[in-house]
Amino acid sequence: MYLSSHAQTHRGTVRVLNEDALLELPQLNLWVVADGMGGHAAGDVASQLVVDTIENQLLKLPANAISKQVIIDVIKHANNQLQNMIDSHFSGKVAGSTVVVLWIYNNQFHFFWVGDSRGYLQRADILSQITKDHSQVNDMVDEGVLDSSEAESHPLANVITRAVGVDEEVEVDYISGALLPNDIFLLCSDGLNKEVSNEEIEATAKNGTIIDVGLALMHAALVRDARDNVTYILVKANIDNNNSGAESCDVTIPLFR
Repeated sequence: MYLSSHAQTHRGTVRVLNEDALLELPQLNLWVVADGMGGHAAGDVASQLVVDTIENQLLKLPANAISKQVIIDVIKHANNQLQNMIDSHFSGKVAGSTVVVLWIYNNQFHFFWVGDSRGYLQRADILSQITKDHSQVNDMVDEGVLDSSEAESHPLANVITRAVGVDEEVEVDYISGALLPNDIFLLCSDGLNKEVSNEEIEATAKNGTIIDVGLALMHAALVRDARDNVTYILVKANIDNNNSGAESCDVTIPLFR
């Protein structure tokens, strides 16, 4: 198999700044989406600091030195860096960022996340949300106070309970699974899933290349007057038939080194 990816970010139709950031490290089979906390100080700076820290720390290491614990430690290091920036440049005001990371290694996919930026897997035309939002409405769903169908439209839907940079210590959630041919992964900020439902994402991802899918998802969000910044990364595990018919994407790289 080989991996191909396609990514895009847009400020949306309402926000003046784009507080989302993304990172593609194809040489490490690793992708990142971060979403700065809107309504707080320097959300765009916060999300960019998170992806820059992840990039700088991981590129110092050989690919075979990267592990689950290394990635978790790098996210925690980004938390410390952001806390230091807040203290030195923003007089202690609150600034933070969500983050979701996909790392593919040895026939396994690995998701790491903090906050409500999401990771999905589309397998055999069925979409599954792999990550679990760190949000107030999700806590309410878990407690049986709120039905899951009401979560996206709830007035507290934008209130997250965990973010990089907000507290001295950050807890990073993690999940992994087997990688199969034709798996499609989606990383996105909540600006996408607030406008486009999981059912629509699933239907869209059944057709066309990941570039076609990505452009269709972005179009769907923007024509609905995207109220937030919109960012996505799509990653597909392709069957390698001597690379014949490979998609023309941002990156096409061997899965195994």
